[in-house]
Amino acid sequence: MARLILVRHPPVAKAWEGRCYGQSDMGLSRAGRKIIPTLCAQLAALGPDHIVHSGLRRTRILADRLGTQLGIVPATAPDWRERHFGAWEGQSWQSIYRTTGNTMEGMISDPSSFRPGTNGETTQELLERIERALLALPQHRRIAIISHGGPIAAACQLLTGGTTSELAAKIIAPATFITVEAPPSSGMS
Repeated sequence: MARLILVRHPPVAKAWEGRCYGQSDMGLSRAGRKIIPTLCAQLAALGPDHIVHSGLRRTRILADRLGTQLGIVPATAPDWRERHFGAWEGQSWQSIYRTTGNTMEGMISDPSSFRPGTNGETTQELLERIERALLALPQHRRIAIISHGGPIAAACQLLTGGTTSELAAKIIAPATFITVEAPPSSGMS
């Protein structure tokens, strides 16, 4: 059985606050950088023996620091990237809502075919990608996965159950983490 420590990256650069950033690659805010030592100490106390991150700067910064502290070389796994929001990326959430109204609810109500920003990733595609990411993890390890809100929620749903309508409630705040036991039956290698 693997113990997964699912960590959401620290707060992003101030210019991106209130914006849909999805797979856009920005750095951390001052507050985000400042919290890294405390977050690393909390994570190190959980004893991870493997570190994975999405490859985006906002996860890599934390993974590299934690890896240095623990003497572990972090692995990059792009399947752990945030959901692709298509043309919405870079726009303010307020602007998206003004333009599209309640259509963004399609991410939950129509998980198989609704594409945010016209050419974004469906909820079903996100779930399938995270299932693939879970299957690629080594078994019988304590793994710190530095990722994003959507993939963490998807992993929790896949490992603990629930419906698509509950997905948004499983998104954790930046610079926080949860631990989940991944049973051998989850198909992890």
